[in-house]
Amino acid sequence: MYAEVLRSIDGVAIFPIVSLVMFVTFFNAMLVWTYRLGSDRLATFARMPLDTTDTRIARSDRPSQGDLRDPEAR
Repeated sequence: MYAEVLRSIDGVAIFPIVSLVMFVTFFNAMLVWTYRLGSDRLATFARMPLDTTDTRIARSDRPSQGDLRDPEAR
């Protein structure tokens, strides 16, 4: 059923080709970006999951659950 509907649409064969070209372009761009990263930035990324000393928002500055649910409670 779907195959017959798709066959009846003119120019539908271009969509798989366009999507494949977009995927390959994006994948290659990410690959090039990854290889061009500096070693200092990669070391920073490697430490991020384990590093607890460099937090951008201190725990005391974070809103509590009550603050998030009820804006009038502040």
